Amino acid sequence: MAVETGQRGFARYGLSRLVAHAAPGWRDRITQHHYLGYEQPVGEHLKYLAWAHGRPLACLAWSSAPRHLGSRDRYIGWNAEARRRNIRFIAYNTRFLILPWVRVPHLASHLLGRMAAMLSDDWQRMYGHPVYFAETFIDPGRFRGTCCRAANWQLLGLTTGRGKNDQTNQPNRPIKEILGLALTPRFREYLTR
Repeated sequence: MAVETGQRGFARYGLSRLVAHAAPGWRDRITQHHYLGYEQPVGEHLKYLAWAHGRPLACLAWSSAPRHLGSRDRYIGWNAEARRRNIRFIAYNTRFLILPWVRVPHLASHLLGRMAAMLSDDWQRMYGHPVYFAETFIDPGRFRGTCCRAANWQLLGLTTGRGKNDQTNQPNRPIKEILGLALTPRFREYLTR
């Protein structure tokens, strides 16, 4: 099922629509053009394909948040019980790709800003509950995260480089920056109750 959203905000860039969930061709574009390729998300997720003038511009994917991120957990200020109860109210940006042939100034930060405005409502429509906070990882060896910072995302800290299935307590992957964005001013109140 495809749901068209975000019509008004795209007029500024001549963007005609942003399609949520199961957008045709989304997987092929991510597989071919994103350096991490495609992985089937586990849990709740949404996929977006931004269009302008009948042509795709960008792909974005959101999924359920990782259970434990020390920097995020300290930033929110929740305890283990509140995290267990409320982790479903956080969305994790797993993929963000501006297609290689697209050259639109400030498009990336504009899309992230539009996502912040619509993500919670789209999540509510799809899964029956909103999201109050968004997070993503930036590999500083590859990217500076300029578009995220321009869209008001905040640096929360760094990953440990061990991944979710760590057995050795030793880094086995690149250490990444964790960036977060409150989707409502009362996010801490909602996430810590």
